[in-house]
Amino acid sequence: MESRGKGGGVGLRVTEIETAADGLGRSEIFHIVKEILGFVLYMHHQIPSILQHLENEYDTLKEEHKSLEETVLKPIESKPSFQRKHNLRKREVKQGIKRLEKLMNSISSLLSALQGALDEMPNIQGVTMVLGASPLRPQHVYQMLFFHGKFDYGSAKDSTKSKVAEALSRKAIRALISSGAGSSSYAGPSKLFLLVKSTSTFNLPLHFLPKRDFHYSKKNFPHFVATLQIAPFNLNIKCKIPDRVINDSQHTSKVASSSCLSDSTLNDVIWFQCRHIIKGLASKTPIEC
Repeated sequence: MESRGKGGGVGLRVTEIETAADGLGRSEIFHIVKEILGFVLYMHHQIPSILQHLENEYDTLKEEHKSLEETVLKPIESKPSFQRKHNLRKREVKQGIKRLEKLMNSISSLLSALQGALDEMPNIQGVTMVLGASPLRPQHVYQMLFFHGKFDYGSAKDSTKSKVAEALSRKAIRALISSGAGSSSYAGPSKLFLLVKSTSTFNLPLHFLPKRDFHYSKKNFPHFVATLQIAPFNLNIKCKIPDRVINDSQHTSKVASSSCLSDSTLNDVIWFQCRHIIKGLASKTPIEC
């Protein structure tokens, strides 16, 4: 695999990441997006630790709370000092759960909606993450587009992360760090919005709303000239073009100019915004990048 950055005009940061695979399954795309989502939240100080550690911490707290609630103290432990220690730990665990509960529920809801979307999509064009007050007034934009290959097999709910997904995730995150992602100063809690790009036949109204006219332009970036902090990061993830396509030069030309499934260019492709929003956890101490 190779990755290379390209200049795409004023403020535009584009990185191409290539894989020798003929395509990516739905679960592989889900794991790649989840890794980048966790990176974006952490590097912009919206979560106190990396997503995997945060998930483990939250699960551990819930398990400990359940254990403490079910614990019956032995006679020797029924002394006031043991009772106080036991009750103190229950309060600490409960406070820890309360601190993370809203954040973790929103992350879980968004990721579950993404899995459902990937499983229901007739094809997968791209995924965009927006940090800011609203998708139309972003502070940071991260967009992943998938080129060539086949992207519609398997289930996004497969928990097994393939070696291809792991490698692409590492490549993508290294490329974003090299491009300066997350290097801006801490601006307090923000919101993360997720959008997916697919044909208009995609229908998951409980979790996604169609945004037919949604697009990025300079009008969406009111301070575009003043700062590059809100210029979008574009990740173009490219799979190997099959030999049968290479042998057909005319068809190759069509595939090379389109993203995802090549025949989707004939359909009406629009963005869909996830109803679930992640609001960052307030932190008094910014994390050094």
